[in-house]
Amino acid sequence: MLPYFREHFGNPSSNSHAYGWEAEAAVRQAREILAEAIAATPEEIVFTSGATEANNLAIKGVAEAYFQKGRHIITLATEHNAVIDPSEYLRSLGFEVTFLPVQIDGLIDLEKLEQAFRPDTILVSVMAANNEIGVLQPLAEIGKMCRDRQVLFHTDAAQAIGKIPLDVQAMQIDLMSLTAHKVHGPKGIGALYVRRRNPRVQLAPQLHGGGQERGMRSGTLYTPQIVGFGQAVAIALAERETEAKRQIQLRDRLWQKLSQLDGVYLNGHPSQRLPGNLNISVEGVDGTALHLGLQPVVAVSSGAACSSAKTAPSHVLLALGRLEKLAYASIRFGIGRFNTTEEIDRVAEHVVATISSLRRQKQLSAIGDR
Repeated sequence: MLPYFREHFGNPSSNSHAYGWEAEAAVRQAREILAEAIAATPEEIVFTSGATEANNLAIKGVAEAYFQKGRHIITLATEHNAVIDPSEYLRSLGFEVTFLPVQIDGLIDLEKLEQAFRPDTILVSVMAANNEIGVLQPLAEIGKMCRDRQVLFHTDAAQAIGKIPLDVQAMQIDLMSLTAHKVHGPKGIGALYVRRRNPRVQLAPQLHGGGQERGMRSGTLYTPQIVGFGQAVAIALAERETEAKRQIQLRDRLWQKLSQLDGVYLNGHPSQRLPGNLNISVEGVDGTALHLGLQPVVAVSSGAACSSAKTAPSHVLLALGRLEKLAYASIRFGIGRFNTTEEIDRVAEHVVATISSLRRQKQLSAIGDR
């Protein structure tokens, strides 16, 4: 990224001079990397400021472009707020949104999805990998159900890109939201895949101006961020298989150590989940005290990282059927490519000690109250 901050200041949309050509070539290369990563074409990649904007563009853009065909949207109760909130906004405008419940393991119930389709359904939005519990949804099955009914299928794949195989053709995905920082890329850059044929997806732009990105997302492209996005995805793809095996070993090692405690529960499907995700709920401790006790040593959250300052329990865990008290006392561990076995062991030791200490304090407090 550094040369595009320091030396190459061209605007990739300026095609009348060498500075613009230089920047455009760098953007094109990143576009090709992203397209290859999901079996798309470069022309189908629309750059955004992140997955939140990509989700908004997909959901609102489809709603505005297809409202004469129908005004019904289907999504999951466990989606990221960047899908739930735009859906709620559309509901305030007169659209109807079905928020499907999930099974106790976090997976979609395909029978319930089948029953939810209506003649006026225009979009189904189901995330590829849940940001809190890491559950991997059956994208190919959902894609087939949508295609059979001529309903567009959008997936938020922010957590999935570079970690699991993604193929928009085989999975029959029409729109896919991506972001860079989940694969150690720069923050503030994302993309939306928009299918160009079979079917050609129409989108109403949410930003108007210079007409960049085939008119779907106006604004000068952020060349250094786009370059960083492409390189991060290229590295992630090159290391995906070996890194996934390593992260699964670390995740299972952490769970094996934590599960030795009574009253510690795994949230989400035990195996159909992201390699580096572990989400647990802990019985018999106060959620706030638990997180305060972990903070000096471990950087974890109870829910989505972007909403970890909120005091409300995770809507994802509540949707799984967890009681509020358990949802509060939950920990989401995200294991990345730089974590080591030594760190896993140190974290496990600290978490076990913190839980044990809090439980002892609670017992002593209960005795003192008698």
